[in-house]
Amino acid sequence: MNVTGQFSPYSPVYNDPRAESLPLLQVKSFLRRQWRLIALVTGLSLIVGVAYLAVTPARYTAQADMIIDTKRVTWTQSELATENRSIEDAGVESEIETTKSERVALSVINHLHLDDDPEFAGAGQGLKRHVLSLLHLAPAVQVESAKSDPLRTALAVVEGNLRVTRLGRSYLEQIEFTSLDPEKAARIANAFADAYIEDQLQAKFEATRRASVWLEQRIGELRQQASDAYREVQDFKSKNSIIIGADGKLASEIELDQLGIALAKARADTSQARAKLERISRVLEQRPESSKESFNIPDPVVTDALNNPVITKLRQQFLDDQSRESEWSARYGADHQAARNLRAEMAALQRAIWDEISRIAESYKSELQIAKSQEDSIDKRMVEVFQQSGATRQSQVQLRELETAANTYRSIYETFLSRFTQSVQQQSFPSTEARVVTLATPPGRPSSPKTSLTMALALLCGIGFGVLSAFAREQMNRQIHTRAQLESLLGANCLAVIPAFAREKAALRKNRALRESGAFRQISEVAPFSATAEALRYIKVAIDLHPSGGKVVGIVSALPGEGKTTVAAGFAAFVARSGARTLLIDGDLRNPSLSSTFGYTNTPGLVELVAEKSSFEDLVITDSKYKLDFLPSATRIKPPNSSDILNSPTMKQTLKAAASKYDYVLVDLPPVLPVVDVKAAAHLFDAFILVVEWGSTSTEEILKAVAASPVLSERLLGAVLNKADEAVMRRFEGYSDRNYHYYTNERLPAEVA
Repeated sequence: MNVTGQFSPYSPVYNDPRAESLPLLQVKSFLRRQWRLIALVTGLSLIVGVAYLAVTPARYTAQADMIIDTKRVTWTQSELATENRSIEDAGVESEIETTKSERVALSVINHLHLDDDPEFAGAGQGLKRHVLSLLHLAPAVQVESAKSDPLRTALAVVEGNLRVTRLGRSYLEQIEFTSLDPEKAARIANAFADAYIEDQLQAKFEATRRASVWLEQRIGELRQQASDAYREVQDFKSKNSIIIGADGKLASEIELDQLGIALAKARADTSQARAKLERISRVLEQRPESSKESFNIPDPVVTDALNNPVITKLRQQFLDDQSRESEWSARYGADHQAARNLRAEMAALQRAIWDEISRIAESYKSELQIAKSQEDSIDKRMVEVFQQSGATRQSQVQLRELETAANTYRSIYETFLSRFTQSVQQQSFPSTEARVVTLATPPGRPSSPKTSLTMALALLCGIGFGVLSAFAREQMNRQIHTRAQLESLLGANCLAVIPAFAREKAALRKNRALRESGAFRQISEVAPFSATAEALRYIKVAIDLHPSGGKVVGIVSALPGEGKTTVAAGFAAFVARSGARTLLIDGDLRNPSLSSTFGYTNTPGLVELVAEKSSFEDLVITDSKYKLDFLPSATRIKPPNSSDILNSPTMKQTLKAAASKYDYVLVDLPPVLPVVDVKAAAHLFDAFILVVEWGSTSTEEILKAVAASPVLSERLLGAVLNKADEAVMRRFEGYSDRNYHYYTNERLPAEVA
């Protein structure tokens, strides 16, 4: 726990929970630290933007609006329709790609002779070529390439300057072309619209021509197929004796219908003849025998008998004779010769009538036989025709199939013939729905470069790259600049922050001892209510509140020159001035700069104590100025076994005895990384204070120093951030200067500067 965190302006403010809830303050601190770099990168970006505007030639963009062709000739549909019923987005995009196609572009280039134009043939004023021409560094290889194939070069430039877009969800497309000349830009944009329309007409003409050739060939094939199918039908009819009437019926079926009618009539005639024969036969049964004399004449009801003139005449004559015979018999008697003659004549007439009736009966018999024979003949023919009709019906199924195929071929042939006629007409008069809606006009002002947009982008890019550079700079910076960084790295408190003094920063002296002596005088002479004095108090409080109660404290650093000697001397003088019994030991036997700082060069001290067994009381020096006891180390002697001296039993006994006599025993130890002294003698100390030079020592070196001795890392009381630039540190940590004014009304060195 950092007991000093809630009092000092140098306490780790990043551990304050409120700081975690205020990310904007961290951003503000980041900007305060890195605003110079961000401003520099932004300024460079703006300079680049101005240079771009200066060297980039003005370009003009003209635009033309054109409605695309929404109709397409297709020969794949079942109805062979000439246009689609709808057009989809894919169709519109296809037309846009067609407008940008190489074929249309080449047509425009050839029409306007753009391959001879310096802007498109490789000698134009592009940005790269413009800059190179200003520097007289135009590449010869590029010129030779342009001369070798100017058409391909012009095509690449034209395609790069062309932009075709769709206007909303409509069938309109906007053709934009950019050029150095506004008149040329408008002319090329209109030329692209005209070239697209011409390409559509030519494409339709070619499609119609190819379709006509294919249709003509196909029509010949269909004509032959239809003829062969019709011939096959006729051959099949002839082979199978199939005759079809006008109404579509077979001849056998028609004959069967007729025979049926004739058979019915024949049967009716037969029945009538039989009835007449039967009737007249019953009449003949009434004929009297020749031996019997009877003058009764038949009275047949047969039509032919009644209408027969012979029978009518004989009957009339018979009736006349009968009338005379009755008259003569009444006048002359029945036996009169005349009466007998009349009766004989009447008998002859009677026989003649019966003979005529018999003849009629024979004719009826003959009619019956004829009708019967005719009926049988018709019936027989019907059986034959019916049998023949059954076989014909079996063949008719196959005939129907042949006729269907023949009709199909004929229908296809007629359809293709009609389509061929339409194709020939379309080939003669091709048309397209594509047309220019708005002609391109020369633009009044350049489209690029856009000054405001370019400068805005340059400003935004500069700020962005500046922020990224600043962030990368902070991420790549491995030095310690804040308390939070040091505490997070060590897992221990940052006890104090000692600022760098003005004369130490300004003076560039070669003598290190003189520099440290000057720093010691400044730190020992600070005002009692200054921020530096308050930082030293935090070190004192941290030592006083140490859980083990130990008073033997080693002052160490990772590398030489970090100011551990100055911190040890200044802190010792500070606590001694406050009345505490203080012993300061110069334990850096390799470089006893602490002895030089106090002015005890070549004075016997620690080495003599251990090596020569001298008395501690004889060697310790009581400094009357700083009110502390000091055990120096001779500067003329640099023992090679300094680690053995520090780890000797005499040193252990001396420190133990001093801990019981003094309130504070402070030992200035050698740096941890260059020598092994601290690692060898670490177990003799109750606590350690690590001095870290602000903005100089890397995190890797600090971690290596702490990890060099497990005892050091375990007994590390805290760290002191030395030689801090307060103004820069405030930018890193973002705390207010009011923290300083709480301790003193004097202005800070940074404010004075």
